[in-house]
Amino acid sequence: MRGARIVQKVSSTRGFARVAPYVVPALDRAVHRLTRGKVLLSAQLLPGVVLTSTGARSGQRRRTPLACMPEEGGRGWILVGSNFGRPGHPAWSHNLLVHPEAEINFKGRDIPVTARLLEGEERAAAWKAVLAFWPPYAAYQARVDREIRVFRLLPR
Repeated sequence: MRGARIVQKVSSTRGFARVAPYVVPALDRAVHRLTRGKVLLSAQLLPGVVLTSTGARSGQRRRTPLACMPEEGGRGWILVGSNFGRPGHPAWSHNLLVHPEAEINFKGRDIPVTARLLEGEERAAAWKAVLAFWPPYAAYQARVDREIRVFRLLPR
């Protein structure tokens, strides 16, 4: 438990927010590719998926390793567009707004999903659960003026 608290504390820092967006996804993509989808390095700390979405402008398929919060009973996944507490929304979140039909790789399985941006009470309930799951999201939200996007992904 102590190790998890240390990781949470480090991941809440501005220094982590400056470095992590470049290092973590690159390592995740490389390890995921080398292990043929069996290992996602960041998933050693938090559950993770590799999201394959369609680029909003380019129409190209985009693969993005992301932390996720699996919902009870395997009914879906929550994705948080925190962008490590940086000012802008992450590109993958805009892609899902334009093209909600996507695919995730979760624990080595490819799963077609539909993404939905959560709003109002539904977002508030998911946000509360997300903060209990990974408290550093509160630090990310405190650093930015935008409301962090929260998506629910459901299998198609």
